[in-house]
Amino acid sequence: MRAARLIKMVLLLQARPSMTASELARELEVSERTITRDAQALSEAGVPVYADRGRAGGYRLIGGYRTRLTGLARSEAEALFLSGVPGALREMGLEDAASAARLKVSAALLPSLKDASRTASQRFHLDAPAWFAEPKTPELLPAVAEAVWDDRRITARYRRQETDVERELEPYGLILKAGVWYVCARVTDPGSFRVYRIDRFTSVEPGEERFSRDEGFDLPGFWAERAAQFARSLLRARVVVRLTEAGARRLRHTVDPLSAQEALAAAGPPDDTGRVTLTLPVESYDVAYSQFLSLGPEVEVLEPSELRERFTEAAARTAAYYDRQD
Repeated sequence: MRAARLIKMVLLLQARPSMTASELARELEVSERTITRDAQALSEAGVPVYADRGRAGGYRLIGGYRTRLTGLARSEAEALFLSGVPGALREMGLEDAASAARLKVSAALLPSLKDASRTASQRFHLDAPAWFAEPKTPELLPAVAEAVWDDRRITARYRRQETDVERELEPYGLILKAGVWYVCARVTDPGSFRVYRIDRFTSVEPGEERFSRDEGFDLPGFWAERAAQFARSLLRARVVVRLTEAGARRLRHTVDPLSAQEALAAAGPPDDTGRVTLTLPVESYDVAYSQFLSLGPEVEVLEPSELRERFTEAAARTAAYYDRQD
């Protein structure tokens, strides 16, 4: 948000000879103290912002300074056009704004870089939804996205089991994971950060007040930590297996990769046959049964006994199919 505000501040000063701190604060919807800090940041970055003191003073750009993206290399310009995710922008209701922004960027580029948008789109396409899943855009996503961009509090009702729960939220950021939209929000009471699936919201009402964003909040870091915690919370059961060398190599493609890595690291040395025994956390025995079936003879389940019996029976049935002479 700050980067966008700084760019808008420069564009405002380009369009007018001078603007007071109060005028800029009103246009950018921030405090005059924030304008002072932003002007200093622009000056340190090489943008010639000058402050005239006194009652008739204000901020202006020295020497007819104009922003042009002439310093971009081709790879940088192409990377810029890769930053937009068309499907996600459309679902958030930002497609028109993104299109206008791309046109403005294209107009500011050097003639030799005018084809950057086309060359980037020919070489990269992001398809976010998972395979074999029909993506569905949450009806309330645009309202949540608008509140996120505007730093505006919302009152949201969402389904939790068989009841609806109402919460006052400060929506910090949106996450699109495998075709599912989430919002990371700070709950005003008790003040902690939580993650909500937007398709479970039944209503969203924007409030009149904006919230003060914690500038130290790291959305990618927060999501990575919560996602790891969620994945770990699903692994409630334990199994003991013996794997061949091929089975050990394929294990991370069959179960949770981090759990597989940790289990292999904690396992002892291979036995005389080259097989390694390890204890592995799994979601459930039913899930483990489906996962380990894909490894075939490269895995032997040792514990629990009920899971070993299921594999014994499955192996016998499979052998019977292949022994049968049709």
